[in-house]
Amino acid sequence: MTSPRRVAKPAPPPLAELLDRLRESGSERNREGMARFGITVERAFGVSMKSLREIARAYATSAERARELWASGYHEARILAILIDEPAALTPEEAERRALTFDSWDVCDQACMHLIRKAPFAFEMGEKWRAREEEFLKRAGFVLAATLAVHHKGGDEAFLDALEDAEREAEDARNFVKKAVNWAIRQIGKRSLALREKALATADRLAERESAAARWIGKDAARELRDPATVARIREKERKRKKKSGR
Repeated sequence: MTSPRRVAKPAPPPLAELLDRLRESGSERNREGMARFGITVERAFGVSMKSLREIARAYATSAERARELWASGYHEARILAILIDEPAALTPEEAERRALTFDSWDVCDQACMHLIRKAPFAFEMGEKWRAREEEFLKRAGFVLAATLAVHHKGGDEAFLDALEDAEREAEDARNFVKKAVNWAIRQIGKRSLALREKALATADRLAERESAAARWIGKDAARELRDPATVARIREKERKRKKKSGR
């Protein structure tokens, strides 16, 4: 029995056509909902993520169209750009240019989770951005650490620097930074039993700080990393990893 032939997806249509489709897919109700979640909506159409994913799935990837969508400045156009871009074609310079225009946490997070973390320079870019002062650039650095902790196929050593950076930046009380630092510590800690010990030690030290932001980060991360259900999941993941490697 032969497997069905995979039909090649068409190239994305011209920019103007894509923008028209985004306008038609948006709604004022969605814009109001986005605003309630702290998303910048001045240049947003109010398109749901479900609709954006459906549009992206209909077309082949295109770095050229992704650049055009990003340059348009529209909120959903930038998310669509992330979804249809080609990580292998992304350069550090282009990633930096786009990151400097982040103006909303969801665009920042989508770019890190679905595009930049797949690029070969993801670790280096994350380390660079965690030391920056711009709110969304610093957030991006920690979001990269969090998402790489889930997807990276290499060893754990690459995440030790991120824990040090988290401890250094934990007194930044800006909401989008504070939550990203917390997210990174938790995800790194859930990667393996060894990293759980390191992340938990980091969280406990932060919980003793005078800074309210650092205390919140530390206590919240420690709570999750000490939760029996979390520990059980880490142990099971480690068991499967060892079984797969034959150890």
